[in-house]
Amino acid sequence: MVSISKRPVARSLFAAALLTASAGVLAQSARSPSAPPPAAPPASATQPPKAAPDMQKVLDALAGLGGKPIETLTPAQARMQPSAADGAKAAMVQQGMSTAPDASVTTQDVPYGSDAQQFARIYKPAAAPANGKPMPVVVYYHGGGWVIADVNTYDAAPRAMAKALNAIVVSVEYRHAPEFKFPAQHDDAAAAYRWTLQNAASWGGDPAKIAVAGESAGGNLAVATAIYARDNRLTLPRYIVSVYPIANSSMTLPSRKDSANAKPLNAAMLKWFGYYYQTSAAAQDPRLNLVAANLRGLPPTTIINAQIDPLRSDGETLAAAMRTAGVKVEQKTYLGVTHEFFGMAKVVRGAKDANELAVARLKAAFAGVPRR
Repeated sequence: MVSISKRPVARSLFAAALLTASAGVLAQSARSPSAPPPAAPPASATQPPKAAPDMQKVLDALAGLGGKPIETLTPAQARMQPSAADGAKAAMVQQGMSTAPDASVTTQDVPYGSDAQQFARIYKPAAAPANGKPMPVVVYYHGGGWVIADVNTYDAAPRAMAKALNAIVVSVEYRHAPEFKFPAQHDDAAAAYRWTLQNAASWGGDPAKIAVAGESAGGNLAVATAIYARDNRLTLPRYIVSVYPIANSSMTLPSRKDSANAKPLNAAMLKWFGYYYQTSAAAQDPRLNLVAANLRGLPPTTIINAQIDPLRSDGETLAAAMRTAGVKVEQKTYLGVTHEFFGMAKVVRGAKDANELAVARLKAAFAGVPRR
């Protein structure tokens, strides 16, 4: 019988709760993880598209774990709720599959800062390259709306990447809101990237062959960190993989409406994350509202989205903004799947396909000539 960890689902997003240019001051929480939740937004009767059968099995398994609606809880309570990853594990158990981590990939937790949350989990494949050749490095940022979830919740994707790429994957933990509000998480993401460049060789990695990747809030951090590297003249990532990123502060994007009642991320949760994560002054900061950032000179990028997700339009509009800025970008929306699907490759076909796309693009980037 699998042990289902009471870790939070990475139901990320502050984005739909951001201010529009004409809006007033956005309410924000105290810095306490016990601060009560904001009032729920008006209900919507719109029903999201139907999930594919394998995706629906995961959603049903998650519902069976008895979690409470995140938007009704304090952050401290929300962090104890079953996650989408737990739902995937429960679905695996129902199908007679093992939920044990792939032992062919080892992990080590190493601090990059003084706070207990400032550490990275370093994934290394057991099959090291012949002749001691240094391995490529992927810096990976997890989701959770910058409020909930951690590297334990988001173990599946970095572990699979390390094995498939025969690369070192550095999964970054960062300080959470509301205890630490914006830009603490972006500062940590940048610090961890700089630290990885300085230390990759000691782990058997090649700091000249580095990429960034992330899911949801982490998908935002991957792009924002590439911008940081460009602006601070650090080694630029060879590639960006951004999975259902937070990227657009507009409250009227199509997916905000058609997926308002989606699971595991819905419209009511958007306001919840924003309330705890941001300060009113941060509403239109280009590190959060990536579509308004200077995107020129960024490395080639793949943006992966789920059809049944309030963040779908974020990825689509970010891809358009990148193209306008001259960045080589592809964006793919997978049908019949929801937010958080990327880490479910063992039980959701769409996730398997998305993982294979990401791995193929990263392999090609690592095999190519670095950009100057």
